[in-house]
Amino acid sequence: MVFLSRVTQYMKTPPEEFGTAFQKWYYNLQLYSRYGLYHDDIMLDEEYSPEIQEAVRRLPSDLYDQRTFRLVRACQLEMTKSYLPKEEWITFEADRTKGRYLQPYVDEVLAEWKEREDWERQDH
Repeated sequence: MVFLSRVTQYMKTPPEEFGTAFQKWYYNLQLYSRYGLYHDDIMLDEEYSPEIQEAVRRLPSDLYDQRTFRLVRACQLEMTKSYLPKEEWITFEADRTKGRYLQPYVDEVLAEWKEREDWERQDH
């Protein structure tokens, strides 16, 4: 029932704002913001992706420390089956501005790998 009321609420949203309204609604369904995590903390898993591993390795020490703190705190909260206080949750807007902090490093790594691949292809 709550789902239907949300849908009807968003149906009243002007078409140009519907995409953002839907993104906010979907963001609130995901729980990682309640643990104080950003998009790139949870969505980009370094365990399975060598480009993510390299991008994390290239992070400046302050960003790396902040990321590590957020991940350790989230693990602790998960073990205690609790969330941060609501005022410490990451907002949709904060996630959109600060939550994609790893993407420039990933793009840089991928560009370097492509350049190296192109260079090796030209030599042979």
